Amino acid sequence: MAQVLSPGAIAEPAPQPVKQEMWQENLNVTLMCRDCREDPPELREDHASGDLICANCGLVLQERSIDTSSEWRTFSNDDQGNDDPSRVGDGPNQLLNGAQLNTNIQFTDGSLRSKELNRAQNKANLDKGNKNLLLAYKQIGALCDNWQLPSAVSDTAKHIFKEAEESKIFKGKSQEALIAGCVFLACRRNNVPRSFREVMDLTRVTKKEIGKVFKLLEQFLMNKDKGKAGGTSMVAGGVTVFNDTYTGSTTADPADLCSRYCSMLSMDNRTTNVAIAIATNMTNSGALAGRSPLSSAAACIYMAGYLMGQIKSPKEIQNVARVSDSTIRHAYRLLYADASKLVTDEIIARGADLTKLPKPN
Repeated sequence: MAQVLSPGAIAEPAPQPVKQEMWQENLNVTLMCRDCREDPPELREDHASGDLICANCGLVLQERSIDTSSEWRTFSNDDQGNDDPSRVGDGPNQLLNGAQLNTNIQFTDGSLRSKELNRAQNKANLDKGNKNLLLAYKQIGALCDNWQLPSAVSDTAKHIFKEAEESKIFKGKSQEALIAGCVFLACRRNNVPRSFREVMDLTRVTKKEIGKVFKLLEQFLMNKDKGKAGGTSMVAGGVTVFNDTYTGSTTADPADLCSRYCSMLSMDNRTTNVAIAIATNMTNSGALAGRSPLSSAAACIYMAGYLMGQIKSPKEIQNVARVSDSTIRHAYRLLYADASKLVTDEIIARGADLTKLPKPN
């Protein structure tokens, strides 16, 4: 209701809300002994009893204070055995099931009693699912180490294996074939492709079986992502390895294969770059459309070796690319017909000489 004022009266101002001020520590207030009155005070903290005591007269100024410092000292940098007494363990592993926050009994002292306790605890806390996963992860890590692949490939393969294992779609499939398919697919996804034959030689699984598992894995991942708003994500060690919608993998790029095969053939960087450029132009022009990426890469390396004066015979390339020398010669015949389109001015500027190319038989 509006207030009615008499003539000559002045309206009172409306009350303003009290603004709460932010708390700030008053640095002018200091703690000192009320008996000694020394400034600055000489105080001592007794960690055992939690008391704050005046060093001159012994008056207790504060009782049961909270100690915010560490409750132990660490000598991990000085200890020869690198024994860090830290009680903080690793976080839960996203690749395993369960809480994983169990206390483990060790028997490093070698006593029989500790060994029996450790064996009894392992039997009580045995998780068969995690045990099988750990064995599979160990095999995946060994395969990736043999190829000297980055850790992202290993983490991706482990994540794909865990999803495939939980789906129960691959029940009855050989675990070695599933591991080989996961590693093959992880290499494709991280732009370090490997051929079926290389995976077959490394895992001793037949090419036909690897191809079947690979197709099932692709179909499974694509169907799994259809019902998601986002993509497939994977976190390992707090780092996101990949986060994208799976759309299926394409065939290996001959340019990527050229880089790896030239390194295995001990060819210099100039010849390697020319082989990669020829493979890129070949893919764009469709000169060897429909042929295997292995034979295409081998033919590009064979041509680049003659252009740059670092000749490699089909027999030498055959040992690396795992294709027959007759296949390499036939693919080179097709490349030679389009040499004017594939060998651009940029490649010639790098030192390539078209006159050095031999005519195919």
